[in-house]
Amino acid sequence: MSWDLPDFMAKGDSIIEVNNLNKSFGQHHVLRDFSLTLSEGENLVILGKSGSGKSVLIKCIIRLIEPGSGRITILDQDISLLDQDEMDLLRADVGFLFQSNALYDSMTVRKNLEFPLRRHWTKEERAANAESAVKEALEDVGLLHTIDMMPAELSGGMRKRIALARTIILKPKVILYDEPTTGLDPITGREISELMNRIQEKYNTASVIISHDMNCIRMTANRIIMLIEGKNYAEGTFENLIKYQDPKVREFFEGL
Repeated sequence: MSWDLPDFMAKGDSIIEVNNLNKSFGQHHVLRDFSLTLSEGENLVILGKSGSGKSVLIKCIIRLIEPGSGRITILDQDISLLDQDEMDLLRADVGFLFQSNALYDSMTVRKNLEFPLRRHWTKEERAANAESAVKEALEDVGLLHTIDMMPAELSGGMRKRIALARTIILKPKVILYDEPTTGLDPITGREISELMNRIQEKYNTASVIISHDMNCIRMTANRIIMLIEGKNYAEGTFENLIKYQDPKVREFFEGL
């Protein structure tokens, strides 16, 4: 299919490139020659049905799952060529917001946010800068007052914000969002979508957003890729794709 790409696709540097990615589990072919390019400062949404391979794709990008074949480049580095230490170093530039939030229930909000600093900063760097980094990240998500609270004391929307604060504390160049609004009520989901846009604007992050929440997609997407039958089936802006007559694309936009 043909599509019109936003202007920034021609201007921004490539942050992530996925070329001809294939992944199967036994006889089940999840990704089939799937390709994408993510540009600097862009919010790219991957839209597909449940079980279509969206989460498999994002886990391949961060190398939590090894692909069957294909090439993934992040910040000009072919991730298949990196050893564990090099991959860990790259992950400091790639934030991952898990669908489950993945907060440590036994730790305060402060300790949850300090956790990635312990992995990527020296003891001296943490002593000098951890407190200010934690407070800035919490201010970014509007929850500085929760710094000494436990996750169990927070609402679902607040836990999502804290998880996002932990994701951005290292100032990543890329954020991977896995269903960021799933399980949230519409008002809270809209607030998280607005927050994602503010993070993009403040830090010029490039983001891959896995979602089937059409309100979130409408608010955040600079560009959308339709993941259908394991392939990059169609691609464009929300305004482009809502006009498509192809029935496999149309069913995602019915009623809008």
